[in-house]
Amino acid sequence: MTVTDDRTAEVGAPRRRKEDARLITGRTNWTDNIVLPGMLHMAILRSPMARARITHIDASAARSQPGVVDVFTGRDIADIQGSLPCAWPVTEDIVMPNRPPLAVDAVNHTGEPVAVVVARSKAAAVDAIAAIDVDYEPLPVVLDMEAAIADGAELVHPDKGTNKSYTWIFDSGAAGTGGSTDEAFANADIVLKRRYRQQRLLPSFMEPRSVVVEPGGRGGGFTIWSATQIPHILRFLMSLLTGTPEQKIRVVAPDVGGGFGGKLQLINEEMLAYFAAQRVGKPVKYTETRSDSLLVAHHGRDQIQDIEVAANRDGTVLGLRVNLLANMGAYLGLVGPGVPLLGAFMYNAIYKFPALRFECTGVFTNTTITDAYRGAGRPEATYAIERIMDELAVEIGVDPMEIRRRNWIKHEEFPFTTVAGLTYDSGNYEAATAKAMNLFGYDDLRVEQASRRASNDPVQLGIGISTYTEMCGLAPSRVLGALRYGAGGWEHAGVRMLPTGKVEVVTGSSAHGQGHETAWSQIVADQLGVGFDDVEVLHGDTRQSVKGLDTYGSRSLAVGGIALYQACQKVIQNAKPIAAHMLECDVNDLEFTDGAFKVRGTPGEGKTIADCALAVFAAHDLPDGVEANLDAEAVYDPTNFSYPHGTHLCAVEVDTETGTTKIRKYVAVDDVGRVINPLIVEGQVHGGVAQGIAQALFEEAVYDGEGNMLTGTFVDYTLPSAADLPDFVTDRTETPAPDHPLGTKGVGEAGTIASTPAVVNAVVDALRPRGINDIEMPCTPERVWRAANQGSSAALGVVGQ
Repeated sequence: MTVTDDRTAEVGAPRRRKEDARLITGRTNWTDNIVLPGMLHMAILRSPMARARITHIDASAARSQPGVVDVFTGRDIADIQGSLPCAWPVTEDIVMPNRPPLAVDAVNHTGEPVAVVVARSKAAAVDAIAAIDVDYEPLPVVLDMEAAIADGAELVHPDKGTNKSYTWIFDSGAAGTGGSTDEAFANADIVLKRRYRQQRLLPSFMEPRSVVVEPGGRGGGFTIWSATQIPHILRFLMSLLTGTPEQKIRVVAPDVGGGFGGKLQLINEEMLAYFAAQRVGKPVKYTETRSDSLLVAHHGRDQIQDIEVAANRDGTVLGLRVNLLANMGAYLGLVGPGVPLLGAFMYNAIYKFPALRFECTGVFTNTTITDAYRGAGRPEATYAIERIMDELAVEIGVDPMEIRRRNWIKHEEFPFTTVAGLTYDSGNYEAATAKAMNLFGYDDLRVEQASRRASNDPVQLGIGISTYTEMCGLAPSRVLGALRYGAGGWEHAGVRMLPTGKVEVVTGSSAHGQGHETAWSQIVADQLGVGFDDVEVLHGDTRQSVKGLDTYGSRSLAVGGIALYQACQKVIQNAKPIAAHMLECDVNDLEFTDGAFKVRGTPGEGKTIADCALAVFAAHDLPDGVEANLDAEAVYDPTNFSYPHGTHLCAVEVDTETGTTKIRKYVAVDDVGRVINPLIVEGQVHGGVAQGIAQALFEEAVYDGEGNMLTGTFVDYTLPSAADLPDFVTDRTETPAPDHPLGTKGVGEAGTIASTPAVVNAVVDALRPRGINDIEMPCTPERVWRAANQGSSAALGVVGQ
């Protein structure tokens, strides 16, 4: 056939998402939409107490309720339920308490499951829960991290003898990646020390967690539908915990309504639904209420950060010390212990620190477990370093942007090996910052700020900066292994050529809102020369996609996208001898350009991948020894992390008479390498920035002194709406990743990582003339008003207030 060269590149095009028409017209398949013949419903009785012994459970009345099929307690399944896993034991001596899916003798946080009812309807199951009588013996609760590790403290798990789960230390001098912090601080002209508090946050995904378990699959197996981010990992863990052979478990993540890390877990409810279905021999569904989701779905952040910077009088940084207390909650989540350690390598950020010491202690309290939440350790690190860099600028009397310029890695210094031992592969902080400052009108806003300060305007203007980078992709596998992480960092992709020239893509990366179906189609369309609409992306079902490590840590494109690229290249190589045979030329005379194989020097004549696919299907005239197959698979394990970066600038107006903070302007310039789809990138940045602003100004999970959650509904836990947020001004610079041919970097967490310190720096900047150098997050009107009118100590929050 004759091939024209007028194809338009898909990569880089602002394609509307394939997924959206189905999602916004209600043609979705959420887990809760699934209805199976004979399906029963599960309800869970949860502990109303944060810490207590269970002295007696009487479930007889519940068993006699109409529609009830089964009732069981932790004691009924004690011999088979095992312990929910922690896949990241960060030290050899880590303390890992048993975490049964259903409490047996004791409860350690409010909401912990105590009993299960299975009934013919959801209403009947919920009604029967109320008929279960439980006697509790209350025990003293442990809520404050510093009190928890003090001598003589009450113990969350008395059998463990301590409330410390682990202490993990990184020292650049000992590691050989930098100098001694003791020497750096001893020789410094300036030493600044600050304490910052990362409040506890609730992931607040749109779709509550839900699970359906159907027994009786192939050879007595199970099919599990779950609103999860990790279908492949879930299958693996379910097999380990239940003893069911892995090949007899099928996990399906259908449409999943968001996650933000909050669905990166083997949850109690999945295990309990499995046991319930096993006991009754019928499908069982459980969908949590929003209140249950806020109470027991794992929480995020919750750290106390003590950070010290040593510097010369000109502001050149010499050393950095970080000491963290990280609240694990009552148990250890799947990757919870490792989340703060992801930040360990990012406290030095974009700056050329010669020495670094990081120490983190994980602490048990009688609260819900913490685990990964959008950014996972990196927002916390970026917040602390960006806040204290502002403090250093004030100390030496220069503009906060100037202190950054004096210390950041210059573009000509890449690749750059940091004091934490990471090699930043590429970046241009100067270009991103220059573009952001121009869009922001930085100098003009500083002039206006000075005028407002001079006139003692009750509405003060604050300007906040965040110049960030992050490590994402959660790979390579060897590095993860060295950090004692329980899984690898590779990803799998497959490309199947159909006889009609259409393409099926199988990806191990499981989407829950990221736009994989669209971006993957764009990559394949460009690589193979097929139509965008001719590509179908299959994911989230372990029977279709057998291999994969799923979606988290901004790894889908940075890892899974490269696996897909490599699989496409293998398809081309498989097709090459077939095309040469059809064109009656030598294989070495062929080139693949513009979606077709052509003989060099013979423009216009060629064979497309579709031509080769049809020839393979017929197999009437294949070269001798060539298999009738174009399909290919690839597994990609990166050699390095992915390092997006950028500059975010925020201007706020703070009313000192009311404490109200209004974001007047927000500019984000990010560098995420080569962009596959600008619309998707814009969406990720907008959503990430919104969540970062939410931490800065709105969100906080609060317990009372007895361990009861006071913010268990969206009436009490404040999420911003669109009306609370400004229009975002976004742009990009492009510094491609050099380690792979697509040049892409991660983007899913960038906005959240960058935005929180930009906003808080702006609020503090507005109040600096009043002697304020910190306001504890969230910067609510009350806290801001107290700071403006009574000093910074009054702005600090109180644990348990």
